[in-house]
Amino acid sequence: MSTAALRREDLAPQARALDAADPLADLRGRFLLPDGIVYLDGNSLGALPAAVPAAVADAVHRQWGTDLIRSWNDNAWWQAPLRVGDAIGRLIGAAPGQTVAGDSTSVHLFNALTAATRLRPDRTLLVTDPVHFPTDQYIADSVARLTGLTVHRIPVGELPGFLAAHGDRVAVAGYSPVDYRTGELHDMAAATDAVRRAGALMLWDLCHAAGALPLQLDRTGVDLAVGCGYKFLSGGPGAPAFLYVAQRHQAAFDHPLTGWNGHADPFAADSGYAPAAGVGRARIGTPPILSLLALEAALTAFEGVDLELVRAKSLSLTGFLLDCADVELAGLGFTAVTPREPSRRGSQAVLRHPDAYPMVQALAARGVIADMRAPDLLRFGVNALYTSHRDVQQAMRQLHEVVLAGEHRQERFRLRKPVT
Repeated sequence: MSTAALRREDLAPQARALDAADPLADLRGRFLLPDGIVYLDGNSLGALPAAVPAAVADAVHRQWGTDLIRSWNDNAWWQAPLRVGDAIGRLIGAAPGQTVAGDSTSVHLFNALTAATRLRPDRTLLVTDPVHFPTDQYIADSVARLTGLTVHRIPVGELPGFLAAHGDRVAVAGYSPVDYRTGELHDMAAATDAVRRAGALMLWDLCHAAGALPLQLDRTGVDLAVGCGYKFLSGGPGAPAFLYVAQRHQAAFDHPLTGWNGHADPFAADSGYAPAAGVGRARIGTPPILSLLALEAALTAFEGVDLELVRAKSLSLTGFLLDCADVELAGLGFTAVTPREPSRRGSQAVLRHPDAYPMVQALAARGVIADMRAPDLLRFGVNALYTSHRDVQQAMRQLHEVVLAGEHRQERFRLRKPVT
């Protein structure tokens, strides 16, 4: 049924039919979602996987409380960064031994960008996206100040042309496959190929892609990648991040933050640094074990899951949300920002409205949780493991009612909170 032919009364039955045919519907039971809540903010913080509370309780009460420091050996705490890294690697198309978990995305990004410049010492340019997530831009500028490189902010669509003219001077290009604001999906393979043909290194920020897209880092020829554990991987607030270093670069991977965990013999207490073999050299300080074990448990939600099916359902959800918005919000001042073409859409649908902030707050009061990004974007993130078509249909219906009732004009919804 085309959007033009849809009527408001058609939406709920269509949502029921789509959910009835959903091969991933049972996966919702792997998460602990509150009753009466429509959760569409998994692109900022994933819902709680059902396996996490017991795993954290065991880590606190038995492993820490009873086994104490012996757990570094007896419960394999020491191996956790590489073990969890490999679990993430299976979701991003990385063979074992190329991914490490721990620290934050910002730390990994700083290390990876700096190491990339050292792998291309005769080149003077660092290229990144002018609409990249702010941290990525801040880190790029920081790396440039320390290394003497010059940062060029080039939209991903203009990257091939820039590389044709200046590629021989580019050391590394840092981009994200998904625009965090609009949900637009870029062609990772094409960009990676263009960067590598110029002799530069390609670094991807996968925060809005890992767990939502069937990534193939090894097959695509990606050099480096970073990502967080708390969005689509649902590892919990502030969950450890991850770093991918392609096997071909590991022996020469020379990063600036060299901590004892990445030493070849960390308990020898040598005064000089000797890097560990493989991706283990990218470890830095003592890993956050409780958070790592929570993330490890969260990743079990993906067991037996075909990421191609995840992608197909994600597209169905975002497409249906945009269809519902067309019907429910017609004439109410909204504009769809996320591309309609499935191949250009990540796992969120975004609408523009000048009253985005109070509308999101009013929705939350009705039990529909989304978020906004300044100045005027309403973001609705879907996670195919637990989001249903009924969720997105209800969200758009509730937004319709918020606007018609003028609820977003209430002062309590306009009062800005620290986190938007």
